[in-house]
Amino acid sequence: MSGHSKWSSIKHKKGAADAKRGKIFTKLIREITVAARMGGGDPGGNPRLRAAILAARAENMPKENIERGIKKGTGELEGVSYEEATYEGYGPGGVAVLVDCLTDNRNRTVADLKHIFDRNGGALGEPGSVSYRFKKKGLIVIEKDAVEEDRLIALALEAGAEDVKDEGDQFEVLCALSDLETVRAAVEEANIPIVSSEVSNIPQDKITLEGKKAQQMINLVDLLEDYDDVSHVYSNCDIPDSVIEELG
Repeated sequence: MSGHSKWSSIKHKKGAADAKRGKIFTKLIREITVAARMGGGDPGGNPRLRAAILAARAENMPKENIERGIKKGTGELEGVSYEEATYEGYGPGGVAVLVDCLTDNRNRTVADLKHIFDRNGGALGEPGSVSYRFKKKGLIVIEKDAVEEDRLIALALEAGAEDVKDEGDQFEVLCALSDLETVRAAVEEANIPIVSSEVSNIPQDKITLEGKKAQQMINLVDLLEDYDDVSHVYSNCDIPDSVIEELG
């Protein structure tokens, strides 16, 4: 899922990639179900559901899976009831970490997250301990080969975006929450494919890690993302490309 730095996306062998794909589907179905429960089953009037469906399609999720998730959310099909929860913690070197979850058992989730943090040089924190170091923004992700940078910048800024960032293979368009739908619509009307469109927690500062702490942080994020209850992981960690190459 999105919400973490580019360094946390590590290549896996095919078997591991297939297993990870199954976990991604599980997370996406939960998000679709919760979005439909909270805002209704019509994506036209439910921006969160529309974003969840967009993410599911980007992962090539079958249409019937998406429809089943929506029906579970609207009550047409029986399903587990998930609730949203955000947990805060510290990674190696004092890195700030926010973890968004969709869970049917808060006690289990807290215990499991504490174990993951403790085993990887971090610690689960109290509410409010690191959230002030992030700011909620609208985030639209676009593959770099889908559009020329100058064209995207001009289009996005005219639609109300605050910034367009080059993040390796992708562009990230940032905007105020109130402008997310307007900017997204402008990009779509220009026939530019969107990878994802969502509310994101953007770090307001950065902590650079190297060596052992960088490896611990990569392990921490990977384990958090692999955990079924976790929907998004955000951190203010920066690991230089040269360090990633050394660790790889």
